[in-house]
Amino acid sequence: MQVAATKQMTNVDLIRGAIAAKIDSAAFSSWIAPLDFEISNNVLTLGAQNQFSADYISSVYENVLSSVADSFGLSLNICVHGAAKTPVANDNCVQSYVPMPASTNMAAFDAFVESDENAFVISACKKIAAGSVSFSPLFIYGPSGAGKTLLAECIRNASNGHVVMMTGGGFVAEFTRSLRDHNIFAFKDFCRNCDTFILDDVNALAGKRATMDEFLQLLIDLRNSGKNIVLTSNTTPNNLTGFDRRAQSLLASGLVADVIGPSDNVKRIMLMRGGVAANVASALSNRITGDGHMVTGVATKIKAYSELMNTDVTLDIAERLLADTLRKSQTPLAMVKSMCATLGVSYDAVCGTGRNRSLVLARQVMMAVLHRATKLSLAEIGNYVGGRDHATVMYALKQVEKLVKTDLVLSAQINDMIAEYK
Repeated sequence: MQVAATKQMTNVDLIRGAIAAKIDSAAFSSWIAPLDFEISNNVLTLGAQNQFSADYISSVYENVLSSVADSFGLSLNICVHGAAKTPVANDNCVQSYVPMPASTNMAAFDAFVESDENAFVISACKKIAAGSVSFSPLFIYGPSGAGKTLLAECIRNASNGHVVMMTGGGFVAEFTRSLRDHNIFAFKDFCRNCDTFILDDVNALAGKRATMDEFLQLLIDLRNSGKNIVLTSNTTPNNLTGFDRRAQSLLASGLVADVIGPSDNVKRIMLMRGGVAANVASALSNRITGDGHMVTGVATKIKAYSELMNTDVTLDIAERLLADTLRKSQTPLAMVKSMCATLGVSYDAVCGTGRNRSLVLARQVMMAVLHRATKLSLAEIGNYVGGRDHATVMYALKQVEKLVKTDLVLSAQINDMIAEYK
């Protein structure tokens, strides 16, 4: 009898070691080490302290534990310590799962203002909405307010098959809730029983080890089943923090496409679609420094003012209404004086007759910046830089164009000033 007990103990120790070799040491210490190991009738029974632990271990580590048990010629049973020895995953017990209410935004692709920079990602989104593709998962990344969520919703609304769409935070919450409510397997079935799975803001999973493991297994299962997968993030897979190399590699295994924030023209169209008058939208578009969310907020504020005050919003009213939002417009004279400080020359010297090399270059750079950042004529530009004539400005533009081809530092400096004053 004592020999049998010693043999069983030895087997348990070997099994513990085999499991420890297959999973992360922190996960083993937190979840596996506290379990009560028992071998009886060729069944390895793992007793957890409570039902939550049993459900969690079953959902995350069942494949690994079953593999180890099988290597010792044993079947696996996970249960609560001291409870009846019945498997947690009981195929005869039908679980139900009711998802949390999802977004009801019925946006179509026409709602996304297209630009040349975003033509590729929009084509990919339309392709995946049309049916099965070879580049799943489609990983869309870009800055906040660029339209990632809108594109995800457009895919959902344009797809013919069954679509499951969640936010990253929603997936974490629903996974945790399903563990608490003991319907984890129904949650798994819900996520897998679809033609297209969309997760908006995948970076919300960072640092959630158990949720991450479940999500990666979900991606593998969906991809192996030929399902479409769409993921969005604020950065590329390789730059996601809190994701290991295996996770980053899986996320980047399909098509990675970026979406660019709205240009001035896109902002103008967004404002007009929001009910802003065309002339007001044109004047404001290049003075809104924020992203798409900011543009939407501006349009909403103008529309609300018009409805509440029962009046059309002119440019003067809009500038007063949005004084805390719009970038302050600068006069050409203010731009020239600001550039003098940036380039380290005095305004009087720029407007004077000095011809030393650094001073001449500074004048030429100012002319080039004014030409690209404003709608001033060449004669007007010359007037703001010491009363130079049309021909002098033309010569300056040609000289700067030659210099920026070889002087990368000067080119970057000019581009920064253009972006500041445009």
